[in-house]
Amino acid sequence: MEEIQTKIIKVDEKNLKEDLIKLGANVIKEGGLVAFPTETVYGLGANGLNEEAIEKIFIAKGRPQDNPLILHVASVKQVESLVESIPTEAKILMERFWPGPLTMIFKRSNLIPDMITAGLDTVAIRMPNNHIALELIKTSGVPIAAPSANTSGRPSPTLASHVIEDLNGKIDMIIDGGSTGIGVESTVLDVSGDVPTILRPGGITLEDLIKVIPKVEEDLSIIKDDKNIIPKSPGQKYRHYAPKADMVVFTGEVQNIVKAINEYTDKYISQGKKVGIMATEETKDEYKKGIIISVGSRKDKKTIAHNLFNTIRLFDEKKVDIILSEGVETFEIGTAIMNRLKKASGGNIKGV
Repeated sequence: MEEIQTKIIKVDEKNLKEDLIKLGANVIKEGGLVAFPTETVYGLGANGLNEEAIEKIFIAKGRPQDNPLILHVASVKQVESLVESIPTEAKILMERFWPGPLTMIFKRSNLIPDMITAGLDTVAIRMPNNHIALELIKTSGVPIAAPSANTSGRPSPTLASHVIEDLNGKIDMIIDGGSTGIGVESTVLDVSGDVPTILRPGGITLEDLIKVIPKVEEDLSIIKDDKNIIPKSPGQKYRHYAPKADMVVFTGEVQNIVKAINEYTDKYISQGKKVGIMATEETKDEYKKGIIISVGSRKDKKTIAHNLFNTIRLFDEKKVDIILSEGVETFEIGTAIMNRLKKASGGNIKGV
């Protein structure tokens, strides 16, 4: 791939400069690629109605073309031409959760290029809760197709430095808007069938959704650890969010997790391996060997979600051979955290 001169601009979300947003919007209009912050992770954006521009996303990321993309919009009005219809439940959810980390899957209209949907008859759409992202979409005047702005399979980027590490020289522009808030990608909810179904857990939890609409189901690929069940959502089909090192995730009672990680640490160190331990605030002092990084607090799992991908990248920087990670309980945002840890470790999860 021919190297591109990537322009990096800093934008303050609280003090938006119209001329800087226009620079990004012009790149989108001209069929180029712009990385930009959202409230979840950084996205890699292109004109979602321009097939040539969309193809550049797959090339820059090294992303398989059978992995559909999410369209980002700045208004509900913008959705109408992109879908066959907006179901009643979807309207209720838009009212409650948009802008925000909820992607909904609709029956697509003829306006949508096949490359966005990987040939499916549905399209994924969300409205990000970030002023930079919303202004970029509005000023571009088109829906922006945007997966996470990283090399395919790597941990998702929550800082512009992560994007620079993965994509500098491969894309036209990076908008540095600081650290993203939530840190794990949006929830993906399929509203194209009879019962709204979560295909990917994220910032809006099952518990949040059932307070607003009467019935929500979870896709079998989330509930069951079965390699024969093929996920239907972006980012769920392949090993994803992966560190350069091997990774093992331990689940169970916290004291059992700590004991097991200490035992495995001794074993790996005796084999001459450099060990990274992804601990929590409550347990970090119980580890005496290895490179220990706290990912956040079990009492506030949103801190774990926020720090997760950055922590994985920190272990890469420290060139560890193996990461031993604590798991968390699978309710509320913990479901999304464990989903990402499962993908990052290639399903290498040990119950203790």
